[in-house]
Amino acid sequence: MGNLTNLEEIYMDTNFLTGPIPPAFGKLTKLMELHVYDNELTGSIPPEIGNLNLLRRLSLYYNNLTGSIPSTLGNLTELTLLSLYGNQLSGIIPDELGNLRAMIDFELSMNQLTGPVPSSLGNMTDLKYLYLRENQLSGSVPEFLGDLTNLVVLQLDTNQFTGFMPDNLCRGGSLRNLTMAGNNLTGSIPRSLRNCTSLLRVRLEENQLTGNLSDVFGVYPNLDFMDLSFNKFYGEISVNWGSCPRLRDLRIAGNNMTGTLPPEIGNATELQGLDLSSNGLVGEIPKELGKLTSLVRLNLSRNQLSGISPDFVSLSGLQRVDLSRNRLSMSIPERIGQLADLVLLDLSNNRLSQEIPGQIGMLTHLSELDLNNNSLIGEIPAQLSNLQSLVKLDLSHNSLSGPIYAVFKDMPGLATIDISYNEFQGPVPNTTAFQDAPTEALQGNAGLCGNVDGLQPCDQSAPLKKKKNSNTDKKVFLIVFLVLGAFILFSFVGVYYILHRRKNRRQAEPAREREKLVSISTYDGRILYEEIIEATENFNDRYCIGVGGYGRVFRAKLRSGVAVAVKKLHQMSDSGQTNQKEFQSEIRALTEIRHRNIVRLHGFCSHPQHSFLVYEYLERGDLSATLSDDGDAKELGWDRRANIVKGIAHALSYMHHDCVPPIVHRDISSNNILLDYECEARVSDFGTAKLLKLDTSNWSAVAGTYGYVAPELAYTMKVTEKCDVYSFGVVAIEVIHGKHPGETISSLLAASDKEIATILKNMLDSRLPAPMPGLQDELLVIFKLAIACLSTNPRLRPSMNMVSQMLSACSAAH
Repeated sequence: MGNLTNLEEIYMDTNFLTGPIPPAFGKLTKLMELHVYDNELTGSIPPEIGNLNLLRRLSLYYNNLTGSIPSTLGNLTELTLLSLYGNQLSGIIPDELGNLRAMIDFELSMNQLTGPVPSSLGNMTDLKYLYLRENQLSGSVPEFLGDLTNLVVLQLDTNQFTGFMPDNLCRGGSLRNLTMAGNNLTGSIPRSLRNCTSLLRVRLEENQLTGNLSDVFGVYPNLDFMDLSFNKFYGEISVNWGSCPRLRDLRIAGNNMTGTLPPEIGNATELQGLDLSSNGLVGEIPKELGKLTSLVRLNLSRNQLSGISPDFVSLSGLQRVDLSRNRLSMSIPERIGQLADLVLLDLSNNRLSQEIPGQIGMLTHLSELDLNNNSLIGEIPAQLSNLQSLVKLDLSHNSLSGPIYAVFKDMPGLATIDISYNEFQGPVPNTTAFQDAPTEALQGNAGLCGNVDGLQPCDQSAPLKKKKNSNTDKKVFLIVFLVLGAFILFSFVGVYYILHRRKNRRQAEPAREREKLVSISTYDGRILYEEIIEATENFNDRYCIGVGGYGRVFRAKLRSGVAVAVKKLHQMSDSGQTNQKEFQSEIRALTEIRHRNIVRLHGFCSHPQHSFLVYEYLERGDLSATLSDDGDAKELGWDRRANIVKGIAHALSYMHHDCVPPIVHRDISSNNILLDYECEARVSDFGTAKLLKLDTSNWSAVAGTYGYVAPELAYTMKVTEKCDVYSFGVVAIEVIHGKHPGETISSLLAASDKEIATILKNMLDSRLPAPMPGLQDELLVIFKLAIACLSTNPRLRPSMNMVSQMLSACSAAH
């Protein structure tokens, strides 16, 4: 290859290449682009690369390169991109790299680099993106970073930096992503950040930062994420957080914050996660928190809070609530049942009194309930047995009493239980949770009995201690009674069986098949199964509303009048049933997903004859059908279309980055984007591939819809989040164009930045009037992002988190 002296570009990425990088590359003196990333290359970076004086972009990331960064790379004065992250490079960052004055994107993250950041990097005055995270860099954070006025992203987290943060950060007003978490930084937050209104994401957690936070941060119109946890901050929670309209996640856990929760925080209505745990907050949780209708995760544990406003329980979208280790002295509100989406509720180590309200049985998604170390009294409400999703329960160290057998006997999913140090009585049920419970989990209840370690066996011999004659008479009477009763019972059953067969022969179901019904649902599973069979007349074609890669979709109207969409699956793979417990756990996890842009999965039913998923039903149908109909398409104005694209992006970002583990859709297309009554996008079919346990033998058959499938799937079976990103790009252009872009995708990728605006103008759906200037700018941002998502190289595609943030910022700007 060294003889190809006129070669200008090399793209050899993602090819499973092994061995070292050839030093002969250094002879290709006209080379401007060198990309050999995402391979399995070993050895060191050849110093000869430094001979390529015309080189503009060098990408060697995601290999197994070792050794130090050659100082000769400092000769590449035309270089605008240096991407070496995700290797095993060691040693220091050479001073000579400061000669790269044209540098825009400098990426050395995820290596083993040591030493300080050389001050010579301050010469990179055009630098926009600086990634040095996850190394072993030390010393102070260089002051020159404040002089880089074009800086957009600064990621220095997970290193060994000490000292103060630079005073002039965000001097140029462009900084969006600031990450310095996981270091040993001290001192206070620089005041320059107060007016840095460009900020989108800030992570400063796990340092030794100090100072009064009451008035350090200002109002940020585009701020999405702020984490200041586990430092040494003090002061009160700032009212300014309530004025950040885009804020979705606020974390200030593990500090020394005091005072009350400000009511103004209720104005941050986009907030999805709030973690102020492990501080010294006092007073009541204010009623204004009830305005946070998007809130999903709330952690106020380990404070000194004394009460909860009744308005708190109006937050129906909450999934995880931890208020443990406070001073809550009240009864559990009866309205707790309104938090229908709760998955975790921890009220332990408080001063709660009175009885457990029966309404707690309405929390049918609850998987973990912890009420230990309170002053609760009375019996466990019978409604607790409705918590069929419950996996972990801790009621220990209270004053609860009464029998427990009836409540827990029909809760087979319960895996961990602790009821120690109460006043419970009677037998314990023979379920997994009790059979596997350690002695400590049941002790302190003198009246409990059962065949469990640590408990006395239940006394069943007491009736035999009476007089012999009396016993004999009773035995004779009992035998006669049992024989007579058995005769009557069998006679009745026989007559009923004959009549029932004649009346309903076709609908009769063998008992052995009914036992094979597996159902995990927000409804009663068996009733739901029977209602769907009845409503669709055993999946008659007249109720079919669509066909997808996984199965056919039917509309079913339940007896309650609620309509649901039923996806009847073609088949369930054998592996999908191998680990029934894991399988059911995954379905439960998916039914707990709540996002405004994701179609809700109600549950799953499996039977020897049918397997199907049950989703909420949306009357407007799918995006593909809407765009295909001229009348419906005209109802989707440009503002609605922009919102549809944003909604899809937010849904994908949530599933890729907020779910643990992340969920890849695998089949994003306009057929799987549904529209609600207000034309908001709702992504359907999330998790279907995960539920079906698709293996590599059938991935190629169902890994997407033709025209939306990422090109790398033609030669690799590795399905990643970036496959969804590609499909999103296709759908985004389809929304703008009014139809699938088809063969124009290749020409879009070849277009220059100057040409894109003209191309967009020609591709706008002609059925709509031209967009207004401000909206046209927003569509141009969407169009450019969509093209970036269509890159043939998955590594060059943005993440959905990035796309979501940029679209949110775009909305704020327009």
